[in-house]
Amino acid sequence: MAAGSPDLVDCARLAEEAVALRRVYALGELPRLKGLLAEPRGSLSATFAFAKSASGRPGVAVSIEASPQLVCQRCMQGFDLRLAGASEIEFGTSEDPEAAESEREFFRMDNGRVSLRELAEEELLLALPIAPACDSPQSCGKAPSYATGDETTGATGDMRRPFSALQDLLKKT
Repeated sequence: MAAGSPDLVDCARLAEEAVALRRVYALGELPRLKGLLAEPRGSLSATFAFAKSASGRPGVAVSIEASPQLVCQRCMQGFDLRLAGASEIEFGTSEDPEAAESEREFFRMDNGRVSLRELAEEELLLALPIAPACDSPQSCGKAPSYATGDETTGATGDMRRPFSALQDLLKKT
């Protein structure tokens, strides 16, 4: 984050003035992301374009870019994954009765303010894959290899049918 740039901002004022902001955060400083990273290096670049929504509430278009080093779930090695994401968000309070009917994502303000860091971190978490996997797990030598098709070839070159015994059991019943 730029020196002197506030993290908590007044959404209504920024939306009224149609302000666009850009922030950069260190990935290692984002608390909800720490357990997902192989290495706490890199940065998250976020752009916030504030504007009034069609409902009249303040809103923002958030876009992010980052290249976190994640742990591949196949080979368990760290790899860089380039991510980008974008969302349109409306702000409101917990007492706002029309919030549930909003077509946009809804984010609750705290005394008319929101944390830009939280918005950026949330967008990055939404962009992360559920089970991260590198592009070439065989290159590390630790990933399991799987045969294609239903049947596998044994060491002698003969076809093995691992479930052939089940066929015999089904015939007996």
